[in-house]
Amino acid sequence: MIDMDKIAKEMEASYEKSDVTMFSKDMALPDRDEVIKILTDIRKLFFPAYFGTAELAKGEEKFVSDMLVSICEKVKRQVSLALSFGSKQKSDADAEKITNDFMKSLPRIHKMLIKDVQATFEGDPAAQSREEIIFSYPGFFAIFVYRIAHLLYLAKVPFVPRMMTEYAHGKTGIDINPGATIGEYFFIDHGTGIVIGETTEIGRHVKLYQGVTLGALSPRKGQILSGIKRHPTVRDNVTIYSGASILGGNTVIGEGAVIGGNSFITESVEAGARVSSKMPELIIKK
Repeated sequence: MIDMDKIAKEMEASYEKSDVTMFSKDMALPDRDEVIKILTDIRKLFFPAYFGTAELAKGEEKFVSDMLVSICEKVKRQVSLALSFGSKQKSDADAEKITNDFMKSLPRIHKMLIKDVQATFEGDPAAQSREEIIFSYPGFFAIFVYRIAHLLYLAKVPFVPRMMTEYAHGKTGIDINPGATIGEYFFIDHGTGIVIGETTEIGRHVKLYQGVTLGALSPRKGQILSGIKRHPTVRDNVTIYSGASILGGNTVIGEGAVIGGNSFITESVEAGARVSSKMPELIIKK
């Protein structure tokens, strides 16, 4: 018969030796389900005819103000939980200020997302309408989540920003760190396998295809590199085709450059350049 008491003691000993906090009577973390609900509610607020009810699609009275109040309450709760664990010096007043700033930024983020829709529509001849993009494009969904999470990242809220972008990562296969800086009119085509690192800087009117990596060099140094610019800078009007890898904090892709598929780049590329990797030899046997 299994000795459960013995196993329990071994587990408790493992808890005590671990450098990771396992549990505490005072420990309270953000709720993943509630964080996802915040994203769902903001999506309804931004695009009510697409993700709300039939009544919302018709323009229910007081819908916007009621949604804002509900979102504000949920955000403040999760921010408070995150701050209480991440910094013992943070207070409810800090959570309230962060939440208020977040709410004030929502109209600006909504306008940016409309520009992202426009960039997608102009850049994808397969798009039947702007409405189709909002309703069904995974790349646009990943951008939406990133823009929300980035606000909380800038406010130095622990956990929540990464929880948001990892939720989008799981649904779309697009991994955008909430710390990345991404300008207006951003377009992700197809999207699966795209990785955008924390210190990446992306300008306006940039287009990425599937499998693109904007990553770091020498990741083995780990935490030593924390806070250091280690991901590339991509200037305005750049197109990066599928499978390209652009690495390093000193790597700058100049304005208007076009990076061909499967290119591997660790040095800066001048403005207007066309970069391509040598075509492999094809051997066809009958």
